[in-house]
Amino acid sequence: MRIIHCADIHLGSKMEARLPKEKSDERKEEVRLSFHRMVRYAKENDVKVILLSGDVFDSDRPLKKDKEFFYTVVKNNSDIDFLYLRGNHDSRESYTESDIANLKMFTREWTHYLYGNIEICGIEMEEGNASSLYSKLNLMKERVNIVMMHGQTDTAEGKDKIRLAKLSGKNIDYLALGHLHSYAEGAIDERGRYAYSGCLEGRGFDECGEKGFVLLEVSDTVKSAFIPHARRMIEEVSVDVGGADSAYQAYQKVKSAIKCSADNLIRVNLTGEVSFYDDTLAKEVEKLLGGDFYFVSVKDRTNRKVDMEKLSGDLSLKGEFLRTVLKSEQYTEEQKQKIIRAGLRALLYGEVE
Repeated sequence: MRIIHCADIHLGSKMEARLPKEKSDERKEEVRLSFHRMVRYAKENDVKVILLSGDVFDSDRPLKKDKEFFYTVVKNNSDIDFLYLRGNHDSRESYTESDIANLKMFTREWTHYLYGNIEICGIEMEEGNASSLYSKLNLMKERVNIVMMHGQTDTAEGKDKIRLAKLSGKNIDYLALGHLHSYAEGAIDERGRYAYSGCLEGRGFDECGEKGFVLLEVSDTVKSAFIPHARRMIEEVSVDVGGADSAYQAYQKVKSAIKCSADNLIRVNLTGEVSFYDDTLAKEVEKLLGGDFYFVSVKDRTNRKVDMEKLSGDLSLKGEFLRTVLKSEQYTEEQKQKIIRAGLRALLYGEVE
């Protein structure tokens, strides 16, 4: 039997990459279509069950467009069971539809669904059951047991915290988790493993890398494989533009260094030491790269090569700052250089790291 494990679709989410409105709307539509493509993959690959381990929606009050889209997809794929466990973003019941035969829901108590010798159970976590849920989980050793939860693995227990040690010895074969937005997996005990499927589409530069879902092949055991699926990938790269004497030269170094797909969203961190002062360096490089990728964000992380003698005679706030630091006996020469670089960055760009 084939099963898909996915989570954290976040239908209706704001795009966190500060996209212009047109592209933000386009990305929201791509998130919806990503879910649709996953369901199409399921039909084409004889998948019988899709596990939704939390945060299908980004809020308890999703837009009508997102709500109708999700439930329409479910209803129109009646040969697939959708097992939907709500997460921390979509925990209330006010928006859910009932009487959909192939949509199976969960509660604050362990809920079980049986497919031959395969048992799938899950629980929606809250403060009231965060500690007691472990002792109430009883699974038959002779069955293949898949458990669904939404939260962060931890050494403690609590709302949105999953204490893996307390799931050891519970006859779990596969723990289908949601909450983390990147794929991750590990051992529960000698028998079972856990996995985060990650989200289907990255939304911001804190969600870089491959996104997708997990395909399970279930017989007497559970075999799992991560399936990359995202329409676009979000990538972050650092490029040393040291030696560049203009924004255009910095752009040329970036252009020759990065190998990202033109369909992707990319953040470029400019690093290295440059000899010119230009508070628009990041903006200029961003503009020059703008036509090469779906969306580009550039951050200036360079150090400026400081001509101490020239700047120390400058009748400006920068010059006064430089003279004050250089005359100080409180710091070593190495510390002075770091202070000067940080101070000049603050004075030139308003950035403090």
